[in-house]
Amino acid sequence: MVSSPFLLPFALLLSFSLLFVFPFNQSQSSFFGDLQDLALFHTATLQLQNSHAGGGGGVSSVSRLGITSNPKPKIAFLFLTNSDLSFAPLWERFFHGHELRYNIYIHADPTVQLTPPGGVFDGRFVPARKTYRASPTLISAARRLLARAVIDDPLNLYFALVSQHCIPIHSFDFMYSFLFKNSITSLRSFSSKSSYKSYIEILSDEPNLYERYAARGPTAMLPEVPFEQFRVGSQFFILTRNHAVLVVKERKLWMKFELPCLGEEPCYPEEHYFPTLLSMEDPEGCSHYTLTRVNWTGCWDGHPHLYSPEEVSPELIHTLRLSNSSYSYFFARKFSPESLTPLMQIADDVIFRD
Repeated sequence: MVSSPFLLPFALLLSFSLLFVFPFNQSQSSFFGDLQDLALFHTATLQLQNSHAGGGGGVSSVSRLGITSNPKPKIAFLFLTNSDLSFAPLWERFFHGHELRYNIYIHADPTVQLTPPGGVFDGRFVPARKTYRASPTLISAARRLLARAVIDDPLNLYFALVSQHCIPIHSFDFMYSFLFKNSITSLRSFSSKSSYKSYIEILSDEPNLYERYAARGPTAMLPEVPFEQFRVGSQFFILTRNHAVLVVKERKLWMKFELPCLGEEPCYPEEHYFPTLLSMEDPEGCSHYTLTRVNWTGCWDGHPHLYSPEEVSPELIHTLRLSNSSYSYFFARKFSPESLTPLMQIADDVIFRD
């Protein structure tokens, strides 16, 4: 029998060889794309298992840049986009001076022609597949980003998913200090300290929750996902490394959430898969709130408010930071591309001054 580490790579190789035997069509394209994803997720899972076997608790001091004498934990920024990264100059200023404490990964819809953002974004695009709004393809894209980031650098300990419409509303130092609490003395301690949580919104009392749950059929999600455990939340999150790997290696729930919705109304699987999975597997390890601010006032067709250049001001930034609790939001969305100019004008004196 073929040993388990070689099953998926062998299946992938065999499947590609079939291209030369059978005619190629669109459904086969999706099938081979799924196999590539499985191989990617399998590689990421094996890497964590090997790290644990080596006694490192899943965290190594060897980054993708080589062995580091005084390694710093990193935040992996995962950009999920189907259009230009219009706010690249603002993000560039956000990242400036912190090169050893972050990595960037971009999943861009390959059917869309993007303007290369350059700078710190140069060469950070990952192999991608087409995405559709309110569909399981957004779940796959996020999992793809997580897997690439897990494999790429073992010093990636937090994983922040953002969109092309997101902007930072605090400095990099503010975010870094909040996440790592200025108290990491050992990279290995990160995996075992319960105080390091994932920041993901998990809600169970939304008014249309059952309609979303039954959108594939009243019993389609059973037995894996009973309605009592079905959750909803923002699709943008910040996960710990352990939770990132949990998402990457998960199969059972994914088989339910990739089922198509039957009705005319979208069921937004990307807003349910991640909150449901983490709520079922490790509710105490999650904050249950998001660090990405969004304004649903006057929303239309499932889209939140889109801030225009005329609305950008120091007062807006200060308001967007505020929450109903003790924490402060890190990111905000959605901003129109034209908002870049006024945002850059207040970047140093307002946005990155905490």
